[in-house]
Amino acid sequence: MIAFENVRKEYPGGTLAVQDFSLEIASHESLVLVGSSGSGKTTLMRMVNRMVEPTAGRVLIDGDDVAALDPVQLRRSIGYVMQASGLLPHRTVLDNITTVPVLRGTAKREARERAHDLMETVGLDPALASRYPSQLSGGQQQRVGVARGLAADPNILLMDEPFGAVDPIVRSELQRELQRLQHELRKTIVFVTHDIDEAFLLGDRVVILRPGGIIAQVGTPQEILAAPADDFVASFVGADRGARTLHVERVDGRDVVVDADGRAAGVLAGERPS
Repeated sequence: MIAFENVRKEYPGGTLAVQDFSLEIASHESLVLVGSSGSGKTTLMRMVNRMVEPTAGRVLIDGDDVAALDPVQLRRSIGYVMQASGLLPHRTVLDNITTVPVLRGTAKREARERAHDLMETVGLDPALASRYPSQLSGGQQQRVGVARGLAADPNILLMDEPFGAVDPIVRSELQRELQRLQHELRKTIVFVTHDIDEAFLLGDRVVILRPGGIIAQVGTPQEILAAPADDFVASFVGADRGARTLHVERVDGRDVVVDADGRAAGVLAGERPS
């Protein structure tokens, strides 16, 4: 479990990134922090692995204050996936994936065997193992980044807008891949995005942030869409947009879901009760 207790972050010069944030994240939960620029979402996520130190308050992992933990060991125990993958350009795909396990003392042969397994897990062709990041597509680089984040088998995976630098088709593929991985591996994931549709797709719970890290609403995607906390949340999630306002029409004996603009969005499974 990850717990934020009244954390605050004020940068030199007086910029207040996070005002007073408290939240608990359950083990194996996928929690998404979503908000516009200046909402403190990335600052909050980076407090978990001490890449950012809070000005006040505490962050705890399973009851242990991260401020009391060695930052290097802490970061090696937590998976971290960032935008544009952050791969080491002079190292091969396989060596990028094995970086953290080797630093933690895993034998190189064992680390490489696991890296090959992880490449398969994230949908990478084994033939790419000897290539360098510059020889990969953007989507392939992001998959390597995810494999590297999972290489030390961490309980916690931090993901900082990991799919923001790829085209929409690849982004959709990577989102589906992450859903599959989470279903199989059940990590505790803290995911940062500015895209509310991505947040609703990937989050067990979603935290919508106002500027300064102030929680506007937290809940499941269904709870937030059904009852936005206020006008700010309703506007942010697009509750009044045609794509969000759905109804059912009967067409040729099937229940078709249609949006407010009359566009078909899907077909309901099963029979409607008479």
